[in-house]
Amino acid sequence: MRRRFLPFALTLLVAVATACGPSEVIVTVELDLPNPDGEGTVIRPIADLEVQLVPFDRDQVFDSMATAFGTPEPPIPAELAAAREEVRAAQEEWQQLQTRWGTLRDTLQKITEAMDGYSRGEAAYVALFREFQDFDAEYGTVERSVDRAFERFTELQQGTIRQSDSIRILQDNWADEAFAGFFDVFAAKQRASGLTAVVDTTDASGLARGNLMVKPGMYWVHARYEQAYSELYWNVPITVEGGDPMTITLTRANAQERPIL
Repeated sequence: MRRRFLPFALTLLVAVATACGPSEVIVTVELDLPNPDGEGTVIRPIADLEVQLVPFDRDQVFDSMATAFGTPEPPIPAELAAAREEVRAAQEEWQQLQTRWGTLRDTLQKITEAMDGYSRGEAAYVALFREFQDFDAEYGTVERSVDRAFERFTELQQGTIRQSDSIRILQDNWADEAFAGFFDVFAAKQRASGLTAVVDTTDASGLARGNLMVKPGMYWVHARYEQAYSELYWNVPITVEGGDPMTITLTRANAQERPIL
């Protein structure tokens, strides 16, 4: 079910809401991302991510409206999903080769600089030269592999663009009709809760605080983080009881990963 329909809806609700209550919620966002310096992943804070505290379950609202609409959302065809997965794998292979190419380039530079400290007849120079030759041979092989991998990635990607665009247009048109009037429903839900929706944005350390001041009650922490072929989507229920600040961390573990076109 699509949830990207008019992403600033809660911002509008906040603009017309009453003053916030005294309880503070602190949200941190940190994700395991590909290591830019090598293999594996590293934990990184996510900056500039909008975080919303919503006093009702927005997913439930959208599900109810979609059910009432009667016509299901146009799905992503299985063959397109498989083709996009092939594109993702090709891109990952290209990026991994590119990382290895960069590592080899830097290694060759360091060996060259070290060789400058010796004369050609010295044993240390000879050892470094042999090491340089080994890395240089791999460097040439990887460089050619990078070019081939990039060509394969771009060819596969071009093959999915038109179909992806067509499905996305169908889904957007469906959402325009299925969720018409959703803002009024959101506003009614907020009034019924007696609580206020609030919004903040994470700073460089992945922290959102200061603007997430609310009355005690039930809320859903909503955020989304867009990746190349999917998005991480959070709609995490919490109960704010007042007193000391409440901290919640958004990670891959408490997110849904959903395909995007």
